[in-house]
Amino acid sequence: MGETATTSAVSGAEGWTAAELADPHRLESKPAKVRSMFGAIARSYDLNNRVHSLWRDQAWRRHAVRRAGVKPTDIVLDVACGTGDLTEAFARAGAARVIGVDFTPEMLEIAQGRRRKLRERVAGRIEYRLGDAQNLPIPDASVDVVSIAFGIRNVADPARAVREMRRVLRPGGRVVILEFGRPRWAPVRWFNELYCKRIMPWTATLLSGDRSGAYRYLPASVETFMTEGEMCDLLRASGFSGVGAEGLTFGICTCYRGVVGG
Repeated sequence: MGETATTSAVSGAEGWTAAELADPHRLESKPAKVRSMFGAIARSYDLNNRVHSLWRDQAWRRHAVRRAGVKPTDIVLDVACGTGDLTEAFARAGAARVIGVDFTPEMLEIAQGRRRKLRERVAGRIEYRLGDAQNLPIPDASVDVVSIAFGIRNVADPARAVREMRRVLRPGGRVVILEFGRPRWAPVRWFNELYCKRIMPWTATLLSGDRSGAYRYLPASVETFMTEGEMCDLLRASGFSGVGAEGLTFGICTCYRGVVGG
């Protein structure tokens, strides 16, 4: 996709209204608004991730890779891969092949550009595809690991997406999900809410020049999304065993894991 198409997507991004942000997960227009939003912020996405996680986002992804227990023969599917951070981390960890899927063309354009700059031994194991988490372009029981980082709450129907992850995994396959959490320790929870609701929306919007309301959507989408217990219940109901959740960085991020029984 060229510069003209990208510019058009940015200028055409539909902003979020206050009423919509009261619970963005109930909107029928959520998929279109999310795609438009990520198209608008694609070029500043990596920078904002680093700055506003205080450079913890990469550490969280490395933790997810470790929890996946990647083997040299594994095929990994990274859902909602965005610009390819986690996809690349799996390739560097030695996975035989890593497929990144995202439904925002502007994000995949950047991921492809980054792939071309990687060392050949890493880049050669990565493939990117345009696709929807709710209808993955992957055959049944064909991958060993499925991951999704900070994307499950952006899906219109998370339960359908988790069932799709289960469908494409082989027996013994692992799912790893990273998502923002709600810190349990009161002082951390107070600071996190102040930061996410007051400070980050202003600074991230300034840094990105965003007009889509992406960084007002972020705290609203976290606050109104399912709890840790509900996510674990969803994984179990979708056929995963050994389900667990780990809080990272005082619970600001949560890493979920499940296994497909043999």
